[in-house]
Amino acid sequence: MSILAIYKESGELVEVIEDYEEIAQRLSSIGVRFERWNTERELPFSATQEQVLEAYREEVDRIVKEFGFKSIDVVSLTPDSPRKEELRNMFLSEHTHSDFEVRFFVDGCGTFYLHPDDKVYVVLCEKGDFISVPANTKHWFDMGTKPFFKAIRFFSIPEGWVANFTGSDISKRIPSHDQVFELR
Repeated sequence: MSILAIYKESGELVEVIEDYEEIAQRLSSIGVRFERWNTERELPFSATQEQVLEAYREEVDRIVKEFGFKSIDVVSLTPDSPRKEELRNMFLSEHTHSDFEVRFFVDGCGTFYLHPDDKVYVVLCEKGDFISVPANTKHWFDMGTKPFFKAIRFFSIPEGWVANFTGSDISKRIPSHDQVFELR
């Protein structure tokens, strides 16, 4: 189950929301698009990028057409991935992008931390969740110490993921993915 936990910048929990419609509404108020897509297709976690994109061709084509994306890929990690710690650390510091960040979780889960104002909106995204974070929104992503997820990534710039780190240490004050996962 997806959740939205809202924290003060100090790390104090303000509110936890579990209702999908309310999560989508609250995120919309900060410019974030959050949808739930149908994931009832038979698709093993071992599916290739091509198999994943073909399984979700209708949704992918609709989003590409709507936003004019230039590149798409599929990223996945499991607890036995040899680079899991390196990859996790790459996304843990607060950053922005000149492009908006768009993900669809085909399987597993990961947590987006959005910092558009004096609060941090922590979104535990799970299988079926589509999230679009506006360009220049301060945020970070945590896949946890035992990552398990597969997501389609959409980019409007050919370079793909390019981060501009803020230098803030706020990500150290807010609970990690593993701790947020326990709120469910």
